[in-house]
Amino acid sequence: MTNENRSPLVSSEWLAARIDAPGIVLLDATFFLPRQGRNAIGEFRQAHIPGARFFDIDVIADTDSPLPHMLPGPERFGEAVGRMGIDNQTSVIVYDNNAFMASARAWWTFRVFGHDNVSVLNGGLARWKQLGAPITSEMSIPTPRSFQAKLNRQLVCTLEQMRELSENRSGQILDARSPARFSGSEPEIRPGLRSGHIPGSCNLHYATLVDPETHTLLPAETLRTLYRQTGAALDEHIVTTCGSGVTAAILALGLFYLGRQEVPVYDGSWTEWGGRSDTLVETE
Repeated sequence: MTNENRSPLVSSEWLAARIDAPGIVLLDATFFLPRQGRNAIGEFRQAHIPGARFFDIDVIADTDSPLPHMLPGPERFGEAVGRMGIDNQTSVIVYDNNAFMASARAWWTFRVFGHDNVSVLNGGLARWKQLGAPITSEMSIPTPRSFQAKLNRQLVCTLEQMRELSENRSGQILDARSPARFSGSEPEIRPGLRSGHIPGSCNLHYATLVDPETHTLLPAETLRTLYRQTGAALDEHIVTTCGSGVTAAILALGLFYLGRQEVPVYDGSWTEWGGRSDTLVETE
């Protein structure tokens, strides 16, 4: 069963009416930043939407990389989601309990590996609970399936591509970190990283895209205004970045919602760029 309006988002009401429908797999991709001091898998075990499986971005990742939760290879991804009962025909719905962190990252990752039949639950677990929908601690046991992953390189930006983009100003770079981290006035949350931002980039804090009352993405026109206020031209090439490639996917999700479907994410993001000595850094 697919999301008929081809929006990247589905509502809690939409999901509640179809939660037992065949062909849908629900994933909880909740991720917390280290400073938040919360345990995503522990919270999942205590309370989640019935039938959900846990999608851990630190496990379904390139665990040999020194950078956090970098994309895995296609074979590793295919094996991991296949064990969750997902094949290439499955309709995947992803949610989280932390303002689209990291449901948007999981949504982007599925698309990177060729699976476009994936949506994000708008408002996540917070909105689901707000509407009085059921939650459970019961764990589902999926039947393994075969998933064939095929890498879509158009959705991923590498370090060298970011260098070229920054040096030549050949597109827009949108940084999802907080204004203080973007400007360099606040130290980075990971030790050893310089403060500041990639030269030529604009700042749009991911949290400003979310309605604090309903926990959902803001209306399309409001989002469009926020993107334009950064100075970004929405009809030009856009790449999103952040601290470690997680909240950058929230900006990509918002742009998809506005009709920009092929926005790449810089996977290494500031953890890679700010951790090197051969990359230029701006502060303001």
